[in-house]
This record gives sequence, C-alpha cells and structure tokens, in this order.
Amino acid sequence: MAAVVLISGAAPATAQNVDWRPGFDAILDENAVRTSRPILSPEIAAAMDLAILRYQDIVSSGGWPVVPATETLRLGMDSPSVSVLRQRLIVSGDLVASAGTSTIFDSYVEAAVRHFQARHGIPADGIVGPTTFSALNVAAAMRLNQLIINRDRLRELAATTTPRYVMVNLPAAEIEAVEHGVVVSRHTAVVGKVDRPSPILTSQIHEINFNPFWTVPVSIIRRDLIPLMQQHPTYLRDQGIRIYTQQGQEIMPEAVDWYSDEATRYVFRQDPGDLNSLGSVKINFHNPHAVYMHDTPNKTLFGNEYRFDSSGCVRVENIRGLIVWLLRDNPGWDATQINSVFMSGQRIDVQLTSPVRLYFAYVTAWAMEDGVVNFREDIYAMDGIGDVASLQ
Repeated sequence: MAAVVLISGAAPATAQNVDWRPGFDAILDENAVRTSRPILSPEIAAAMDLAILRYQDIVSSGGWPVVPATETLRLGMDSPSVSVLRQRLIVSGDLVASAGTSTIFDSYVEAAVRHFQARHGIPADGIVGPTTFSALNVAAAMRLNQLIINRDRLRELAATTTPRYVMVNLPAAEIEAVEHGVVVSRHTAVVGKVDRPSPILTSQIHEINFNPFWTVPVSIIRRDLIPLMQQHPTYLRDQGIRIYTQQGQEIMPEAVDWYSDEATRYVFRQDPGDLNSLGSVKINFHNPHAVYMHDTPNKTLFGNEYRFDSSGCVRVENIRGLIVWLLRDNPGWDATQINSVFMSGQRIDVQLTSPVRLYFAYVTAWAMEDGVVNFREDIYAMDGIGDVASLQ
C-alpha cells in the first residue's frame, strides 16, 4: 500500500534549492494529528484494519532504515544521516516521496519530523534528539504487532461506550471527555509510575469533592512518608499533614517511631489548601484499587514529556473544565457556581445527577480515518511484545 501523502506540492530539496523561511511549506504540528473523533469509536477500530494492511506492506517490503543516532538533527544541517531520516519518514508516510533523499535538513523535513513526533506523543519541536531517535528506530514489525494487539482492545471497548464518557489512555497520559461520538475536551494527565501503575478499569464517575482532604494511602506512608520523616522531621507540619489514631485522636509526629512500621497503623490526613496533594478537587469513582482522579498543586508536571509520576491515581490538567462538563446535569452547578466554590475554599461533596462512564484504558496504537497512525510507548509492558525486533 502506498504511503499517505501528507504535504502537497513538495519538490525535491537540494543544496541549491532550499528555503528556510518559517511557513515556507504546510507546516504540520501536533494539531494535524488531533481530531474530534474519540479513540474509543467504531470508526477508529475500522481504521485499524487499513493501518494493519499498510504496515504489513511496509514489513513485507523490508521495513524502514535505522537512522544513525550519532548527532542531534535539526533545521539547516547537512548530514548523511538526514538522507536516511528522509527515507525513514517517507516509508511511514510522514514525508512525501517526492521530497527526495537530500542530505539537507530543510523545512520539509522539519515539518515531517514534527508530524512524526506528534503521532508518537513526543513534543513536536522538529528536532531529532534521543526520544525521537528511539521512536524512529522501533522496527516496523513491532509497530505492526502493536496495531494488531490494540485493534482487539479498541473493538472490545468501543462496543461498550455510552453517550457520555471519560477515557484515560494510560500509555499516552491523556484524557478524552466524549459526548455523542465527539471529543468535547482533551486533558493532559499524569498517571502511575512503572512500579506503581494505574490500573485498567471501567467504572462510573459519581462524586466530586471540592477542596478535599487527602488521606494518605498506607503504601505511600510506607514508601514515601516514613523515609521523608527520617530525613526531614518537620515534613508533615510543613505540608499540613496531621496524624490520627484509628479512633480519631490526633497525635504529634514526635510521638511516632519513624524507624519502625508504627506509622502504618495511623491515619495521615492533609488539610485542604494550596499544599494539598489533590489540589482543589477530586473525582471519585467506585473501584477496588483506591484510585481516583484529581487536581494537583504542581501544574508544571503537565509540561513534562514523561508523565508517569503518580502512585496510581490520575492528575488532570485543566480539571475545572472537566468538572463543569461532569456537573452539567446538576441543577445550580454551572461554571459560575463551580468557580465560586473553588475560590471560597469551601469543603463540599457533590453527587452527580447523571453518573458518567469512565475507562482507564491501555491503548498504545490507534489509527485515524485519514490514515494517520499513532503510537505510544508500552510503558507498563502490557502489549506482550517485549524487546523482539525493537531495532532493525
């Protein structure tokens, strides 16, 4: 199957025929691979069949070349590696074949690199550094296997969706709020670490906690709080975390033996406020894993390329917009009222009039109807592919 043409009117670039001006060609960025079509849709599942056929053709034709990761590649460079990069991007359909195999890294190549990066969840800066090299040099056979594995996942999940739902794609660390087959909002997320993964689940969002307390899970007490208190005895006071017995009596940090497991027998609760680890709001849904979605006081985390940094819960960027959508059917809970509660710091729990279906899904590959294929790293090693054919 022929590669999809992504840039029209592109002529082969040579050292004598190069234009470095911004906007010289149809620059493709991350918006070029985003549509209003949700990942969990019948159309996406159908598009996977076409993508699999295309990647089968690529694999049977020998795959794509390995791009030498000997130097960072960027606009304006003249290097033999750029010629290999062009060949690699042409095979995957990120660069039109007529762009040729020049050694010049021109604006056509930069646009193609940015499009490739966006398809792989990499910040689309047009520069080929370590992360982009790594994604470029995953073998075509491995990408084909990802598509086959995820087609089955998508078909199964797409058959269960409701008119309104929220989908957290864990490998992508992204969230889609969907209504009647259209993505109404997307949110960057921070999800579980590799050694503390967020679980795969299906549930119903039923409650919103405004300005919540945070009760620290025993696993975090053991793994994090005890070592922190050994190093910084004022940590709990600095963070507004109080200690209670199981009967509700508050005790002082000095009364705890921090060089034993005594602390795991107590309840640790953080007061609402600017330091609260849940931020200003928490989204509850029934599940056996004691996880939830929430705000965070550390908004800079959402700008990180690697967003696998929680203990299993999911932090949500622009969570206020999601809350407004979730509470849409609750009388009196419009954007004005919601903002007022946020500003007041008042501790309020609100039950959703209309609970919303929630998926924590694991999708590392999906295809769009226009032929664009997206991949994400198998961060929790759930694809069952391992390191087979990781490099050609």
